[in-house]
Amino acid sequence: MDYFTGLYLAKDDPWDIATKWHDRRKFAVTMASLPRERYRRCYEPGASIGTLTRMLAARCDEVLAVDSVEEAVELARQNLADLPNVRAERAELPAGLPDGDFDLIVIGDLLYYLSADDLSTLLDGLVQRLEPGGDLVSVHFRDRENGGNYDGFNAHAALAAIPGLEAVVHHSDEWFVLDVLRRSDGSGGVA
Repeated sequence: MDYFTGLYLAKDDPWDIATKWHDRRKFAVTMASLPRERYRRCYEPGASIGTLTRMLAARCDEVLAVDSVEEAVELARQNLADLPNVRAERAELPAGLPDGDFDLIVIGDLLYYLSADDLSTLLDGLVQRLEPGGDLVSVHFRDRENGGNYDGFNAHAALAAIPGLEAVVHHSDEWFVLDVLRRSDGSGGVA
């Protein structure tokens, strides 16, 4: 946690996500991969400074964007202040999962930072909060050169193994992997 706080104290956008081409492209592919034109309620854990949040707000009635770093949350609040349908809050995950349910959950570049236990707890919690028929979008950096824990492929494999989620969209290239999974409606079919 101190590591991430230090990054935001040193620079408002530590990963330059608002300006790097591959991040702008990743966000464009993410938005194009959303199966529905409109969503009621979106949850975005690991929202950082709100770059993708702004795009999601145009397609969602309500967005809850959270990050564990207070400096990131403050920047997100400033960056998104003109959007009345967005709330930016600080939350430690998996302990700080929100109440309620969502028809869209978007999680990016976060899962590979969690321990195995926290990853399992978070994924279970996300699926519990995803409405039947709701979409869970996961998009993570690929580290094909070094592999290991920080390759999105591993995080997505854990997500794909969860019962009750059906693959809707899959994209993989040299920079990132993206999956859209839909929660089954509980009757054996996909809603």
